[in-house]
Amino acid sequence: MSFAFALWMLLQGLSLLGVLNYWRHLPVDRQEEAPEGVAVLLSVRDDWDGGAALIARLRAQTARFRLVIATSGGCAAAEALAAREGDWVQVVRAGVAGDEGQKVHKLRAALRSLRDGDRYLVFVDADILPPARLVGRLLFPLVRGKADIVTGYRLLLPEARVGAALVGAVEMQLATLPRAASATMPWGGAMALSREVAERLDLDAALAGRLSDDMAIGLAGWRAKLRLRPVRDLLVACPLEARGAFGFGVRQYRHIVTNSGGMWGIAAFVVAVQAFGWVWALGWGGWSAVALGYGAALARVLVRRRIVAAVVEPGQAGVAGRSLWWDLLAPFAVCWAHLGMQVAAVCSSRIRWGGFDYWVKRGKVARMERVG
Repeated sequence: MSFAFALWMLLQGLSLLGVLNYWRHLPVDRQEEAPEGVAVLLSVRDDWDGGAALIARLRAQTARFRLVIATSGGCAAAEALAAREGDWVQVVRAGVAGDEGQKVHKLRAALRSLRDGDRYLVFVDADILPPARLVGRLLFPLVRGKADIVTGYRLLLPEARVGAALVGAVEMQLATLPRAASATMPWGGAMALSREVAERLDLDAALAGRLSDDMAIGLAGWRAKLRLRPVRDLLVACPLEARGAFGFGVRQYRHIVTNSGGMWGIAAFVVAVQAFGWVWALGWGGWSAVALGYGAALARVLVRRRIVAAVVEPGQAGVAGRSLWWDLLAPFAVCWAHLGMQVAAVCSSRIRWGGFDYWVKRGKVARMERVG
């Protein structure tokens, strides 16, 4: 056996073990908590349509909470919702930012609007389709004193288009990575912390001038040596349109590289090893190397299919499964696309997001312009 083949076998084995590790650590007893004093913070654009599916799913949550919707100040749908259901919905009007991300600007306004009785803060995104257990599962480690910051992660539901499914396959690699507290960054689409932790971090100051809310909170948590805990069964469904799908992937990595070049470097190295391993296997490794790569890919697909089926609704699992076809038929293309997103991310510091262009330096907004 050649050294190159042995290295390829090790690489494929480790990638399979990583997915098996995620599957093995999926919680069986998915305990929830429903304490008093929960505020759910939701940032929306002014053209938000009211998110009927999201609001229905939030109403169905097993834990009670108060919904704080942060807007720039001109969201008719949010105002209408608050007028109808002001007993549990509050609208905060932040205005337009001048030197920070608009989402961050709105969340800072929401934080300043908190009431004395708000003891737990849950952050959600407007494009998620949360399960009924979302809030309760995020709160469980906080209430039990097992963590300081708790997070889920996105599971993309790609449109039935080739490009969207490919980006979904890339994201599936990230979603099913082994997760440990020492190597976890929170995801702002489903994240929770206590009011006490927010005050300890001086969250308003930690977010000031930033573009990425979750990166800012995660890095502040690392610096403060807080316990960041992933909830592995909270892979939260998020629809992905085909248009702009690749740009979505690039934007996620551009958030990382503009906040932490070292974190981007580690991620890029790991993906590059796999990507160039496939170049070797297809070009010089022979049929045995290709068969090994495809065999490992098939095993990962089978495990990921079980993970997805265990954590989301049946209809969502079927849509998410579109991404698995890429891993099954062309696993090399997934690795190459993943590396392409990472490389594209370092080619510019400009991030187009939410109707604005931002130029970011060391995680802070250096300049911003409205698009269009």
